[in-house]
Amino acid sequence: MSDTRRRVKLYTLNEDRQWEDRGTGHVSCSYEDTEKETSLTVTAESDGSLLLESKINTSTAYQKQQDTLIVWSEAENYDLALSFQEKVGCDEIWEKICQVQGKDPSVEITQDPIDESEEERFEEMPETAHLVELPPCEPERLEEIAELVTSVLSSPIRREKLALALVSTGYIRKLLQLFRTCEDSEHREGLHHLYEIVRGVLFLNKATLFEVMFSDDCIMDVVGCLEYDPALVQPKRHREFLTKTAKFKEVIPITDSELRQKIHQTYRVQYIQDIILPTPSVFEENFLSTLSSFIFFNKVEIVSMLQEDEKFLTEVFAQLTDEATEDDKRRELVNFFKEFCAFSQTLQPQNRDAFFKTLANLGILPALEIVMGMDDVQVKAAATDIFSYLVEFSPSMVREFVMQEPQQADDDVLLINVVIKQMICDSDPELGGAVQLMGLLRTLIDPENMLAPASFNAKNIHDWKRVQLGSQDSSYSRSYQEYEKTNTSTLSVMFYKAEKSEFLSFFYKYCMHVLTAPLLANTAEEDQDLSEGSARVNPVCPDNFQTAQLLALILELLTFCVEHHTYHIKNYIMTKDLLRRVLTLMNSKHTFLALCALRFMRRIIGLKDEYYNRYIVKGNLFEPVINALLDNGTRYNLLNSAIIELFEFIKVEDIRSLIAHIVDNFYKALESIEYVQTFKGLKGRYEQEKERQSRGLSRYRRDARSFEEDEDMWLNDDEEEEDVSDTGFEKSKSDYGKFMESEKAKESQDKENQPKRTTTGSFKFTFSHSAAAANASNGSKPPPSSSSSSSKPAAPPSGQTARTGLVGLVDYPDDEDEEEEEDDDEEQSPRKRPRLGS
Repeated sequence: MSDTRRRVKLYTLNEDRQWEDRGTGHVSCSYEDTEKETSLTVTAESDGSLLLESKINTSTAYQKQQDTLIVWSEAENYDLALSFQEKVGCDEIWEKICQVQGKDPSVEITQDPIDESEEERFEEMPETAHLVELPPCEPERLEEIAELVTSVLSSPIRREKLALALVSTGYIRKLLQLFRTCEDSEHREGLHHLYEIVRGVLFLNKATLFEVMFSDDCIMDVVGCLEYDPALVQPKRHREFLTKTAKFKEVIPITDSELRQKIHQTYRVQYIQDIILPTPSVFEENFLSTLSSFIFFNKVEIVSMLQEDEKFLTEVFAQLTDEATEDDKRRELVNFFKEFCAFSQTLQPQNRDAFFKTLANLGILPALEIVMGMDDVQVKAAATDIFSYLVEFSPSMVREFVMQEPQQADDDVLLINVVIKQMICDSDPELGGAVQLMGLLRTLIDPENMLAPASFNAKNIHDWKRVQLGSQDSSYSRSYQEYEKTNTSTLSVMFYKAEKSEFLSFFYKYCMHVLTAPLLANTAEEDQDLSEGSARVNPVCPDNFQTAQLLALILELLTFCVEHHTYHIKNYIMTKDLLRRVLTLMNSKHTFLALCALRFMRRIIGLKDEYYNRYIVKGNLFEPVINALLDNGTRYNLLNSAIIELFEFIKVEDIRSLIAHIVDNFYKALESIEYVQTFKGLKGRYEQEKERQSRGLSRYRRDARSFEEDEDMWLNDDEEEEDVSDTGFEKSKSDYGKFMESEKAKESQDKENQPKRTTTGSFKFTFSHSAAAANASNGSKPPPSSSSSSSKPAAPPSGQTARTGLVGLVDYPDDEDEEEEEDDDEEQSPRKRPRLGS
């Protein structure tokens, strides 16, 4: 048996009964002498890999559909389909399959999976009984026809025979002609029988029948038959909806008549499946699988035909971006692209890649930049959906576009900033659009999807090679091709690091200030002095639920940045004093927002980065957390558990600089909390370390002055200055730079080590709950604030012993700290999961 190769697409049916594209390749039908069997084999067109190897079993039922499809099942829940590019290829492979199974190639199905008892009864029947005799197509025989169609649905072999009889005799068109007669004469009983007949014919699940029923001259009569459901008092008016209510809108006139007909057919068949036909029962769920396939492959053809019509798409984009285009027209254009992108999900990966690249070349991203900023809610929603398709397909393509924008546009109209502003200004009370946009932003700034950028192609590699090697001769291409074959992974890593560094620098320079603007605006007055008797509830914290939801989304994104961006977000947090601003939200009446603020701090502490730890200690940033714990009292809730877990993590991971700070400044307020052993454990760790230091046995002898010098070098790094001194930080109102300078001056004079913002009485513990009642009754005083006491400041004193207790206790070896500062792209290592104490 000779091999026959034809170009095909391979599809499999998933659990949701949707066809998934498995790739394009060439199919062959070959006979193996050693195995004594014939197999269908599909090899990938791109790399020659094996996509499918399927033995042709004599008991497998193969179906031929729409002249270019062969469908079969290899297991109970594993359906496959081959979609041929040419009809001749499908015919040749079908003949091979029929030859193996001993069937006539003229049939549309080789056999049905039937049980043994039915098969035995069928084989025992005389040959003449194999034929299905159809009653004459007359009004008085409609009940008989309906009973016949209904009776065969339980038998696969009888369904097949009936389908062959209906096609061979042209019976469908006769039935539809009879329907028009019955409707004109208002023969209601006959119309009810026709409903049962047409519904049963659809459940035969045969593509050859669908091709007749869904043709232009038949489909509206099919819809008419399905209007007369016997269970309804009055018939539905589906035809009136399809012809009068549902108007076909051509945003740009379609000149291809075949494309227009395919669009009409697909819409109407989809309407039949989704609206007219009742939801199939468990026993009927497989009866319409071919109908789903019919719709699926129609959509593939529509997208392919539109994509090939370059004049059509060019005209659509021209009108979409034209300022003179009316709002209604623009809304239709955006909705068209939304549906167009939705249809593209049916394409195979290679074609989908070409589809989105075509849209990118035509200017879809600049167009979205315009329409997303419009006031029309429908237009913005549709544009957001289109943007989500683009981000899901290729985040790198979007990143590449936005990084080119600053050369030609102000950063206020950058696409990514437009997206951020849409998220911030979402008018939906539930912030549905903001949640969607936040997910897209997270995808764009996620380093994990920067491994395979869209720009990593032959042209970019060629340009990159010339830049790196300075070669201009023709021998370069040959040598580089050899290098690429053996060093693909090296090139991928290099381009990954380049894209990550370049995009994150861009994002923090041009976009981060837009993202954090609501957060900074709602915490801007925190550094105003509070009198001794003033209420602790911060008036800055938003009481508005929608604003609190927005801040929670922003904090979720910033928490993601802390975990994945390391250097850039660390620079931003310290320069903007961001953690202090975030922790003011611990006073919010919305517990979910307080938990978001706490989660942000928890993620920072989870990194066990001593620069972060020193920043927390100097800013006395545990104060709002401990105040929240004490205000919560004895209530056993999520806030209580989250705060306890934070301190438990510090204890278990033995973060010594934080332990020393907590015990020195806050232990008196916490020692009465005995329902967990966390705080006693912190005190025990603290005393053990002091004992080690007194014996000279501390494992960490790094001098505190050395650490301070490293910190100064890091804060003054040239690359950092480039990131923080430009547009983003000029527009912000942070005073953290001045704060750091004043702090360094104070440390050099050994006069004061607390931030200016902590004034007398601002560090005030509330003893209204039983957890702190014992301290109040015993006359215990709250831990001193920065200005109320100089004997126990929160920041490290100038004495060497105190410095060793705070800064010298670095939790990582020195070489790891230095390595992190040398490579800002280094990813954080996995952290230990904390073990909660009893």
